[in-house]
Amino acid sequence: MVDIQLLEYLESFLTPRRQNLNKNIIAQRTNYFSVAVEDVYQLHNTSAVIRSCDVFGIQNVHVIEEINAKRIDREIAMGAQKWVDINRYTTTRECINTLKSKGYQIVATTPHDSSVELKDFDISKPSVFFFGQEQEGLSDMVLNESDVKLHIPMVGFTESLNISVSAAIILQHVTSLLRNSDIPWRLSETEKMEKRMDWAKKVIKSHEKIIARYKEEHK
Repeated sequence: MVDIQLLEYLESFLTPRRQNLNKNIIAQRTNYFSVAVEDVYQLHNTSAVIRSCDVFGIQNVHVIEEINAKRIDREIAMGAQKWVDINRYTTTRECINTLKSKGYQIVATTPHDSSVELKDFDISKPSVFFFGQEQEGLSDMVLNESDVKLHIPMVGFTESLNISVSAAIILQHVTSLLRNSDIPWRLSETEKMEKRMDWAKKVIKSHEKIIARYKEEHK
């Protein structure tokens, strides 16, 4: 539970513009949709996906590093990793089990296996969109465990898109539909407070000293 008085005290060290910016962006965040990347080889691809998640209001990203252990490319993500929550997993099974336990349907992005075209995707269920390796695509485990398979229609000689491009296209489409629907897609009030606290700490370099002083004064 977030201490509201502490939150307001900490936010008093932010400019009014920064406070309003944080609140306005948090109001557009969602956990209804999320994204998972499975053992993506090129570091900049994972980073670019995270950047797209920030742009389209996706709060949580799930990074599976069963084969390729990575670090986030700060230059490509352009600071997005500060504002998006990155959840790391050492196995695909762990990621799938965790997400299913939270009520998400698994959406495998693949041009094969009679997958649903993007325009026909049903947004009525909370979903996590899985993106796979550049050459091999998603693992058999994700394909077999998926509830829905999804593809972006293409009419050229090229049969696939870069995963960061695919993620951006899919997220723009589904979040646009979501925001124009009656689905309660926004963060809960508790989640909003938690994000305000988290983001305030990330902006204020001396937040630990400020919080310690506040607690000392309010014993």
